[in-house]
Amino acid sequence: MARIAGIDLPKKKRGVIGLTYIFGIGRSTAAQILKSNNIDENIKVQDWTDEQIGAIRESLSEIKVEGQLRSEIQLNIKRLMDIGCNRGIRHRAGLPLRGQRTKNNSRTRKGKRKTVANKKKVSK
Repeated sequence: MARIAGIDLPKKKRGVIGLTYIFGIGRSTAAQILKSNNIDENIKVQDWTDEQIGAIRESLSEIKVEGQLRSEIQLNIKRLMDIGCNRGIRHRAGLPLRGQRTKNNSRTRKGKRKTVANKKKVSK
């Protein structure tokens, strides 16, 4: 099993898909890394040699991934909250950030519905 950037890559997946299990690596970045190291995208992770794994690790040392990237994202969110900009306020309140409506949807950000007592619909 290939262990890169603290993540166990799945053995049975193709190389380009296996690399996407690392936080911060998408399909295009994975393809670019494999191409720069002359590794075929279709080779399974279990068939990589130690030299190929070492070359991939070397390439990933130049890119922010996993813990380093997560901490940078958290610091960016904290900065937004500290300066009190609109996005920071929405983060603090647990609401969607990018202009979505909140009357009906946005359950992912707001969480489970909380029923408000004595709020009945008025019929005309």
